Amino acid sequence: MAADFFGYPFRRFFMSPPVFREWSGSTALMDWLESPSAHIFKINVPGYSRENIKVQIEEGNILRIIGEGAKDKEEANTKETVWHVAERHAGGRGDFSREIELPENVKLDQIKAHVDNGILTVIVPKDANHKKSSVRNINITSKL
Repeated sequence: MAADFFGYPFRRFFMSPPVFREWSGSTALMDWLESPSAHIFKINVPGYSRENIKVQIEEGNILRIIGEGAKDKEEANTKETVWHVAERHAGGRGDFSREIELPENVKLDQIKAHVDNGILTVIVPKDANHKKSSVRNINITSKL
């Protein structure tokens, strides 16, 4: 009944593990869109090349996006350099990690990703033939 009241995707916030398992405090902001045929993730990754980004599936249905970027080391290594403000380095090109629990009705073997103009797009196709998990009643007895 609660699932009907809250509906998908809000039931995950109240009735199951969190959708976002890890927040690194990074600037890799994300949008999650759902079309009739796929879940689409758009993540801000300015300054990252495709070689610096990993998209992985872990523990069955956890989508993990990792960005590994080296900060500008040549600027920071000189002893004569005095930093007054370091906002770009604090969140702009450091490492980040995002983990998202995917719904059950997806085709994990057909996930595609591409990066263009600082936006990583991950397309997770839906499985139209996925059977929803059914409720099975368990008989309760007074003795085992």
